[in-house]
Amino acid sequence: MFRALASVLLCCFFLEASFWVHFSYGDLTTCSGIVPMTERGDKISITDFGGVGDGQTLNTIAFRKAIYRIQHLRRRGGTLLFVPSGVYLTDSFNLTSHMTLYLARGAVIKATQDTSNWPLIAPLPSYGRGRECPGGRYMSFIHGDGLEDVVITGENGTIDGQGDIWWNMWRQRTLQFTRPSLVELVNSRGMVISNVIFRNSPFWNIHPGYCSDVVIRYVTIVAPPDSPNTDGIDPDSSSNVCIEDSFISTGDDLVAVKSGWDEYGIAYGRPSSYITVRRVTGSTPFAGVAVGSETSGGVENVLAENINLYNSGVGVHIKTNIGRGGVIKNITVSELFMENVRTGIKVAGDTGDHPDNNFNPNALPYVKDLTLKNIWGVNVQRAGWMHGIENATFTGICLSNVTLQGTTGPRPPSWNCNAIRGAAIEVKPFHCNK
Repeated sequence: MFRALASVLLCCFFLEASFWVHFSYGDLTTCSGIVPMTERGDKISITDFGGVGDGQTLNTIAFRKAIYRIQHLRRRGGTLLFVPSGVYLTDSFNLTSHMTLYLARGAVIKATQDTSNWPLIAPLPSYGRGRECPGGRYMSFIHGDGLEDVVITGENGTIDGQGDIWWNMWRQRTLQFTRPSLVELVNSRGMVISNVIFRNSPFWNIHPGYCSDVVIRYVTIVAPPDSPNTDGIDPDSSSNVCIEDSFISTGDDLVAVKSGWDEYGIAYGRPSSYITVRRVTGSTPFAGVAVGSETSGGVENVLAENINLYNSGVGVHIKTNIGRGGVIKNITVSELFMENVRTGIKVAGDTGDHPDNNFNPNALPYVKDLTLKNIWGVNVQRAGWMHGIENATFTGICLSNVTLQGTTGPRPPSWNCNAIRGAAIEVKPFHCNK
């Protein structure tokens, strides 16, 4: 049940605040200092390797030759690969350590729509299979595995996944394997992604999996609102991730923190932790800030603040399910503004599917120490939906200074709650009473 006890709320806020270390540059608070931007002494251009930016020539060999050169010459301090203005059509390719992929203004790296030769790779061990289909999965358009010190940046050039052919296969149920992400970095550390536009991903846009020390800042991510599963940024079993100062408008969650799927995620046992999301604006039919639903390795110490959402499905969505296992704890969302959303706050223990029938129905997730404060919404259809699990009540749910105004009409937006315990103060409309 909820109680309007300020002392309980202050305890929650104290626990939350003690976990975070921030950097300040002038009046701007940022976490981007966890990975300093590397200055490369060695610079090469994709045109040195036969790259042609006419939008028709296939540049796969040029990208692979350039990256092979970076990988094997190993220049001191690494190498910057410059992509000048133009449209560079290419198949998927792998990055290497100690490199910067730099897109000049007007540069577009565009994915081919020939899916027949798209590489297949093994499923992530914390998922046990492809997220959409059994077996393997298509490699991301731009991929990296086991890397360090990698930068993707530039002058707001574009990485275009041309995802509509993949979306249509999903709609027509002709996919044989899980669709590729636009950019996926796995088992890697020391990554910076900044000042790039990501457009029309076949699947998730930016997916750091099993990574540490990741900065994603000043990016624009766009896809049509009906494009399926085009999540913006999905930190997955990763730690020390900084997401800031970005615009995201896609067909699925803008930022979704994940950590593995049912028995596979439990066995892999790697949580997502110390994730900061700050100054993000956007819209989506689904959630602005999400945790889950794949959370079997656990999610802890997530801070999302200064978020602006409009024309969206859910403002904040904490989602898990029976069979997930894992602990979701110390999640803080503050300074959130929403306009024209279906549901302001949703915390649900019955969301998401299962990879197979081998999940353990006794593997219950636990959600605790969730702080939601300084939240304002207008044209909100439903204030909140908070449903825990009967044998695993969600605890420490603290709401403070939350105002969610409905559309014009006789009834204000309502709350619906079950198996939830916590405290609330200055919540309008009136919060759950059970």
